[in-house]
Amino acid sequence: MTEMQKSLALFSGSVNPELADKVANELGVSLGNVKLERFSNGEIYARYLDSVRGADVFLIQSVAGDRINDALMELLIMADAAKRASARTITAVITHYGYARQDRKAAAREPITAKLVANLITSSGITRVMSIDLHQGQIQGFFDMPVDHLTALPILADYFKAKNLDHSKLCVVSPDVGRAKAAKKLSDMLEADLAIMHKGRPGHNKAEITALIGDVAGKICVLNDDMIDTGGSVVAAVETLKNKGAEKIYVCCTHPVFSGPGLDRMANLDVEEVVVCDTIPVPLEKQTGKIKVISVAPLFARAIANVYSNRSVSDLFDPDFAL
Repeated sequence: MTEMQKSLALFSGSVNPELADKVANELGVSLGNVKLERFSNGEIYARYLDSVRGADVFLIQSVAGDRINDALMELLIMADAAKRASARTITAVITHYGYARQDRKAAAREPITAKLVANLITSSGITRVMSIDLHQGQIQGFFDMPVDHLTALPILADYFKAKNLDHSKLCVVSPDVGRAKAAKKLSDMLEADLAIMHKGRPGHNKAEITALIGDVAGKICVLNDDMIDTGGSVVAAVETLKNKGAEKIYVCCTHPVFSGPGLDRMANLDVEEVVVCDTIPVPLEKQTGKIKVISVAPLFARAIANVYSNRSVSDLFDPDFAL
């Protein structure tokens, strides 16, 4: 057994064990054994079957899926069990941070649930958080502990570079103003033009495109967002790009939430491809045709290895903040 295996303890929650397996393989370690069960009344139970005393524990969990609240509680309970078993440090590797969209009060008497979740994570005994493409970067400030905020933009850029698309026609499109900064970074990586849409939300999970800044006529458009939920925004954005004369359209995002009609909408969308990362599991039978899944496991593995060995992880962050 290597020194890393003696001191680094990697465990997976129940939401995305496939990604956890890939991360473990990249690190050259084995996933630890943890017993996760539910009582008949729905309560969650966790018990480590391996010793974690004095270990640097990394818990890989995606706070997503049909049972998103169970996913969050499972992470908190796993953290509490590790703390009570005398783990030296506990890092929550949250591949999708649920409730991230509730990061501010947009109307009177609303909660700021992203901050509430941060408080719960802190209270559970977690000492460090690692995540990727948070809905808003300021969520890092909700924690009084180190937060490693990774980005999948270079991975997505490498994917599209490998397709050898015509750079003279390439245009990265932001579906709304809030995503414009990230879209600009992706356009720089791809040496592409940039277009920005203005999106309105008349209701929950409803979207309409009210304006488009930039020329997309005859362009190969790459529509980029941090997540796709029900897909309403993407459908509206693709329709707008078609009406404005886009030649080809690719859609990409980090988090394939795909709730409600989202998965079916993406599978039947009139685009070349819908490229997503495996931060949230996509059913294998749906990973054909338009929907392409690329893995962020090497990125998380590198970040975990660097944190464990006290090396810099700044080059894995947003390039604007790399030192």
